[in-house]
Amino acid sequence: MLFVRNDPLAPEALLGEVFTEFGFDVATFDVVAAGRVDDPAHEVDFPDPTRYDAVVPLGARWAVYDERLARTWVAGEAGMIRTAIDAGVGVLGVCFGGQLLAVALGGTVAPSPRPEIGWHDVHTTDPAVVPGGPWFQWHFDRFTLPPGARALAVNDNAIQAFGYRSALALQFHPELDRGLLERWLADDGDADVARLGLTAEGLRLRSGAELDGAARRLRDLVRGFLGMLGQDRLHQPDRLR
Repeated sequence: MLFVRNDPLAPEALLGEVFTEFGFDVATFDVVAAGRVDDPAHEVDFPDPTRYDAVVPLGARWAVYDERLARTWVAGEAGMIRTAIDAGVGVLGVCFGGQLLAVALGGTVAPSPRPEIGWHDVHTTDPAVVPGGPWFQWHFDRFTLPPGARALAVNDNAIQAFGYRSALALQFHPELDRGLLERWLADDGDADVARLGLTAEGLRLRSGAELDGAARRLRDLVRGFLGMLGQDRLHQPDRLR
């Protein structure tokens, strides 16, 4: 399992723990180092995705359509994603990673008229793959459905998940844990939380009430993703069945 860390502020967090519980060896690849967040446009040589069972492109503070990045590593990562899907390797895109997956498959990404921060209800069309319920969000863009893809979850603001062959794209952040929330709140230099009429303390309180349930749903989501790959019986710890 390869986690592609596009932004040092967006690690795999709880997703890494859950895939480890499911018996996977976890590897990571850093795209933009901490010292480059103010100048993220640079050439990147991505690893061969066919060496892995699945690749997980993670979140980022930038937009997929940022011209600086589109000319450099965003194009390279999109190519890696297409190579993975063509080879039957699983791809699980998270937020920015899900948007990148949409672009790689011929969809689009644009600013959302209703950005989302905090816990938002997600309505599933396929609960065996993407469980419904409140999921944590932090995004200002949204994707369109690529040709041939199937919407798996939605809300009034955006398509929240889609599936395509061995790929699953998510707009929300299932990896969130308490530590990651605190990192994001501490880094909120643009006051995104306040701009949407929210408070850090309010997000902490709501998260305290939601995180345990979201962690259980995440395990069901991982089972659903593995089922898409035909690996659901290969990586199912008895204590998690």
